[in-house]
Amino acid sequence: MSANRNFRNVVRIGPVQVGTAYDHRGREKHTAACTAPRCGFSADYDSRAAAELAARTHRCPVR
Repeated sequence: MSANRNFRNVVRIGPVQVGTAYDHRGREKHTAACTAPRCGFSADYDSRAAAELAARTHRCPVR
């Protein structure tokens, strides 16, 4: 089942987008997802700083 989220405060850091949304329990979550083809990186974090750090340090395995 896919999550339908309305992201706000979306920022692009290199190929990674960081956005903020509420999960199904009403908690604020921050997501970092790579937009490069065939990369597949995405992760949810509790703090915006952690999501932005993951975006800044992400290296795509596919080049």
